[in-house]
Amino acid sequence: MNQQLALEIDGLEKAFDRPAVNGLNLKIRGGEFYALLGPNGAGKTTTLRMVAGLLAPDAGSISVFGTDALADPLAAKRKVAWVSDEPMIYDKLTPYEYLEFISGLWSVEPALAEARSRELVDWLGLGEHATERCGGFSKGMRQKVALAGALVHEPQLIILDEPLTGLDAGSARQVKDVLLSKVANGTTIIMTTHILEVAERMAERIGVIAEGRLIAEGTFEELQTNSAKQASTLEEVFLDLVESDTLNSELESLAA
Repeated sequence: MNQQLALEIDGLEKAFDRPAVNGLNLKIRGGEFYALLGPNGAGKTTTLRMVAGLLAPDAGSISVFGTDALADPLAAKRKVAWVSDEPMIYDKLTPYEYLEFISGLWSVEPALAEARSRELVDWLGLGEHATERCGGFSKGMRQKVALAGALVHEPQLIILDEPLTGLDAGSARQVKDVLLSKVANGTTIIMTTHILEVAERMAERIGVIAEGRLIAEGTFEELQTNSAKQASTLEEVFLDLVESDTLNSELESLAA
């Protein structure tokens, strides 16, 4: 694993009607597969949107492989790919046309872009649909096209917000294999997911956030050790950590 920090977040804050991200500190190493977990409304997606440059923070700093993402957002974005749970692709384009368009945005040399596009289409099982318009695709197929578009410029940091949403078992396996292959070759991945078995099997480290704060972090084994209960699965560990944090917050409020 590359020991350089892929992502360093310090004192990150963002509020809407209430604080969504509340003084978050986070460090993720280069070449790491990191799962960011939390209940609905915990601040996961808001955090990742700020890292991807899609949302401006109210306070704090974000560094992507040593690049200040707030001072030099364009340089930081060149190192990052973002895939949301709702695939955003162009319905009137075929997968190959979409990948050609995205490659052009990133100034990828045409011959290299074509080679990468064919590799990604093959990896993700899109070959027989590669010349069909995306408008007729299922959500799972659209998600795979969006993932291919995120990977075509070979980013150093891939941010995935619920990447397996809408995928059948076969497609999910293809996506997981592609992601693990990328990590094996040094790419850093940050993923949110509500499928905790996936995080348990794939992630090297797991961070748990609640109310915009990091409440626990470590390998699955380390989180088990920090759990008050003798939990055997990540789901049990996760629920215990969140419940304990909620109880502590309520006690602090009463004491105040």
